[in-house]
Amino acid sequence: MSGNGRWYDYLWVASALYLVLGFFNIMFAWLGLLCFFIPLVTAAAAGTKGYCNRYCGRGKLFSLLGGTLGLSRRRDIPRWMKSKRFRYGFLVFFMTMFVVMLWNTWLVAAGSRSVEEAVTLLWAFRLPWDFARPESSSPAPWTVQFAYGFYSIMLTSTLLGLLSMVLFKPRSWCVYCPMGTMTQLICSVKKRDEVTPKPGKM
Repeated sequence: MSGNGRWYDYLWVASALYLVLGFFNIMFAWLGLLCFFIPLVTAAAAGTKGYCNRYCGRGKLFSLLGGTLGLSRRRDIPRWMKSKRFRYGFLVFFMTMFVVMLWNTWLVAAGSRSVEEAVTLLWAFRLPWDFARPESSSPAPWTVQFAYGFYSIMLTSTLLGLLSMVLFKPRSWCVYCPMGTMTQLICSVKKRDEVTPKPGKM
């Protein structure tokens, strides 16, 4: 991390704090939506991956742990993990899990099922997480279900990022991060539209 004290070098605090808060109240998981929408909005507005490259708190966290603290083996990520096939395939899988999460939220909202007070790691391992549920008198059940599902996705992706950090270079997760792939797609489309002549301008 740079030693000139730029404010965005410390955004790793936000990423770490998000995970910690989820242990105390699962409703903090909703804050993770910022990590979804801000990169997409900035990519659509500016046509660059400025958020991913400079402001991503998770990327800053991996740089701190793997780079500054030396917890990374600093090896190149395998070529197949850099390929479009893997990155887009992982994006499709990730978005499928996101849709499943939304479906479960809808079922709770419709009264077809009750809230599952558990966090699912790696989309397979269910951990009881009832200690983090808010008071029963507050949020609607569907908002609680969404929080559990979204926190599961955020925690799982963080664990994958940490594993990639340890085995390879600190920010290897950024190579196949679904949000990074989506922002890259947005930037590609935006650049293509900018160079494509509009009707009547030729």
